[in-house]
Amino acid sequence: MTARAATDRPIELVEAGPFRYRIEARGAMRVPGIVYASAALLPDVAEDASLRQVADVATLPGIVRASFAMPDVHWGYGFPIGGVAATDVAAGGVVSPGGVGFDISCGVRLLTSTLARADVEARRADLMDALDRGIPRGMGPGGVWSVGPDELRSVLTRGAAYAVERGFGTEEDLEHTEGRGTVAAADADEVGPRALARGAAQVGSLGSGNHFLEVQVVEAVLDPATASVFGLHEGQVCVMIHCGSRGLGHQICQDHVTRMLGAMARHGITVPDRQLACAPVESAEGRAYLGAMAAAANYGRANRQLLTHATREAFAAATGHRDLRLCYDVSHNLAALERHEVDGRERLLCVHRKGATRALPPGHPELPGPYRATGQPVIVPGSMGTASYVLAGVAGNEAFSSACHGAGRVMSRHAARRRIGGRELARELESSGVAVRSHSWRGLAEEAPFAYKDVDEVVRACEGAGLARVVARLVPIGVVKA
Repeated sequence: MTARAATDRPIELVEAGPFRYRIEARGAMRVPGIVYASAALLPDVAEDASLRQVADVATLPGIVRASFAMPDVHWGYGFPIGGVAATDVAAGGVVSPGGVGFDISCGVRLLTSTLARADVEARRADLMDALDRGIPRGMGPGGVWSVGPDELRSVLTRGAAYAVERGFGTEEDLEHTEGRGTVAAADADEVGPRALARGAAQVGSLGSGNHFLEVQVVEAVLDPATASVFGLHEGQVCVMIHCGSRGLGHQICQDHVTRMLGAMARHGITVPDRQLACAPVESAEGRAYLGAMAAAANYGRANRQLLTHATREAFAAATGHRDLRLCYDVSHNLAALERHEVDGRERLLCVHRKGATRALPPGHPELPGPYRATGQPVIVPGSMGTASYVLAGVAGNEAFSSACHGAGRVMSRHAARRRIGGRELARELESSGVAVRSHSWRGLAEEAPFAYKDVDEVVRACEGAGLARVVARLVPIGVVKA
């Protein structure tokens, strides 16, 4: 059931340190809200609904420490995008599909090459045409791999590991993917028939909206020692891929929100917004969602793995080079069971990260061997036509080792289309040195750079707040969109 709490009162932000603002707990809030931002990024207290969502998330049963908002925070479904919240499983902590979002395991991977910018300039049009032909994208069906029911089930249970086993990648790819490409707790039996039908025809596809494939160049290295470990150097050509679990993940979210809405009264749970529908982690509904979510996460990781294979094929055809190595693949829409110390005691927590990426510190046992000395690569794409960043995880991150995931929208898609047309935007990007391959002028206009926050400022706030440190800045020379 839902009921409005005392959080209906105006939100008040108090500056609580560098790049850190606090919403004091009141009414039904069980913990405070913490917003990481600079003065330039701070949402409008009176008009921005994302701050209300930060406060509403703080009412969830079992939530600990705080309801966190990353510097790229903006309004989302239930949770703000850029929201992080952890619940204590043993204390009746809940899992909420709204804390993951519709595009389960949406994430980013960065591929590095042995090519320099000069190596691809003369062949850039051929390369972009090859990527245009080889990268399936858009709202409808079509993917790199046409799978049958048994193969789809293997994708859901084994993720990128199954794609690699079938010849779509390398062992090194798995070493540089979260969880070696597989979420072990996946339960394909909890994925409904409609979700299966939507997912079967989209394995290995980019999707639409803010998803993209970008050919980029490392413009600047800010931390040479860490960049060397990550395989990055100035002038190097890289590829960034941003996509998720497509229609399958969207349907899973819909199905399990509906199920939890029907179960909250039985569990004695009241939330201030229906979009925060939730259930205890250890309940039948909670376990069912986590199993289905993990299956969608495996789908998302396999999806990016297959797009990596297609990218390598396009590079080979256009440049003669297919040696693209995976720097790292990280999800930014997921709920994970993790152990963290809270109030001096280690606890099992359900950590929701929605539009937020893990940023594991140096020494973390889940990191690949070379990255244990540096901290986890944190990949932060900018808006189309602007810079992107690679950061590294640091010790002492209070937000359960989480960081920003991108630039963050400030303008609706409709407003962006009113301001510029897709053809005009393509001409502007081309004149600035960014080759564009898009199936939809309307979709291109919706993702105009001015519709997003300044990624340079977002990253500055992220580093200033002690969430991660900057390693390298990359700029695009080509973009593939739906």
